[in-house]
Amino acid sequence: MTYLPLAARICLALIFLNAGVNHLLGFSGFVSTIASKGLPLPQVLAIGAIAFLLLGAVSLILGYKSQIGALLLILFLIPTTLIFHPFLSDLSGFLKNLALIGGLLMVMAYGPGLISLDGSKS
Repeated sequence: MTYLPLAARICLALIFLNAGVNHLLGFSGFVSTIASKGLPLPQVLAIGAIAFLLLGAVSLILGYKSQIGALLLILFLIPTTLIFHPFLSDLSGFLKNLALIGGLLMVMAYGPGLISLDGSKS
């Protein structure tokens, strides 16, 4: 049972790490996608989204300030879900993001577990 929180954090983080790297490598396409929704300052939003994705994912994997990392990812997911995966037109994407938010809330509520940089401090 000691390793389950670590496995859970890694499983949660991988989707965000992958998205962050892909958005960074395809930055101009990501900016175009944001702009296509009529959002202001798409370059700034893209940089912010990538920062939240990468910082949050690394925080979860390492278990360092994981509650803050989980919060960053939730703050990314809420507008992303509402704007890019609306309930009526993308139910699967909406529910996937809702499930991710649930997992991140568990990290916020119960912490990173014993095998983490924060857990090793105690």
